[in-house]
Amino acid sequence: MNLIIDAGNTWVKLAVFDKGQMVGFKKVDLPNFSREIKEMFVSFPDVGQAILSSVGALGKNEIQVVSLFCELHVLTHASKTPFKNSYATPQSLGVDRIALATSAFYFNPNGNTLIIDAGTCLTYDMVNDYGEYLGGAISPGLSMRYKALHNQTSKLPLLEKEDLIDFIGNSTQTSIQSGVVNGICMEIDGVIDQYNRRFSDLTVILTGGDAQFLSKRLKNTIFAHSNFLLEGLNYLMEYNKR
Repeated sequence: MNLIIDAGNTWVKLAVFDKGQMVGFKKVDLPNFSREIKEMFVSFPDVGQAILSSVGALGKNEIQVVSLFCELHVLTHASKTPFKNSYATPQSLGVDRIALATSAFYFNPNGNTLIIDAGTCLTYDMVNDYGEYLGGAISPGLSMRYKALHNQTSKLPLLEKEDLIDFIGNSTQTSIQSGVVNGICMEIDGVIDQYNRRFSDLTVILTGGDAQFLSKRLKNTIFAHSNFLLEGLNYLMEYNKR
């Protein structure tokens, strides 16, 4: 069994894979990580190896806790990947984007794949039909857009995502909702259109915490896949065993 640890900017996701299938999952906050990780090993005593993808949320102490229970591979830019990495600065490529590109490589072999991860940040990553990672883009995610409007002004309230009734806001709150939600959807659709013009038979994967919320609001055809990054990490775990 493999233990997958995805430490994002907000949450830490723990998943257990057995022969390619996810058999356990838990989403925890950072202060409770050490306790929750111990409980995962109690629940799944057959876990023999783990892989950690962290964008900076976990410290050395938390990483050492995992190492006490099993062999741990910490994902970095130096880890082996099944795809060709054509990023101009591979040492700066985020480990989350490496995992997404790996998942795309196996999900759509010999095809053009655009992965959109709607989390704290909104990231776009492109793997072409030659198995080559080309790069993509990074922009603010939904919650970051709400926070920016509140933090960078003196009077705008801090809101959270909610369903829209009309794209024309008739109050400050509905104007913010329209600007944030419609704005990010138009951005995503516009980016997809750009990629469709350049790459034939493009497959688009939408993942991340806001994927379900955004998927029904997009005009383009996409595949919503909530565990895409976790599956990519499991692929990398197996690939680096070799």
